[in-house]
Amino acid sequence: MNWLLVVAGAAVGAPLRYLTDRYVQSRHDTVFPWGTFTVNVAGSLVLGLLTGAVAAGAASSHAQLLLGTGLCGGLTTYSTFSYETLRLAADGARGYAAANCVASVAAGLAAAFAGVAAARALWG
Repeated sequence: MNWLLVVAGAAVGAPLRYLTDRYVQSRHDTVFPWGTFTVNVAGSLVLGLLTGAVAAGAASSHAQLLLGTGLCGGLTTYSTFSYETLRLAADGARGYAAANCVASVAAGLAAAFAGVAAARALWG
């Protein structure tokens, strides 16, 4: 049963990542990977909110499998972040590569923290 929850969440998260990435990136005329940045920060926010909800007893372990492991696992992408950062550096856009590293980590952590804080405010 648990693996079906993960599969179901990932079946939504992976296409959502692709569509969001393409949509966001098409709106920016820059080499910076805004699409990947957006899905990673959004996934961090959702995972923080979900983690806080589970800790407060407002969400079940099944919700954590479906939404946390499945949806967020399919939505977010460390491998694409790494590839795009390396590609930026190799193409001579080292400033963008460094900005991608710093901004992605900082924004992802801030989003996860904000999600946990929101869950505490709602259910804590």
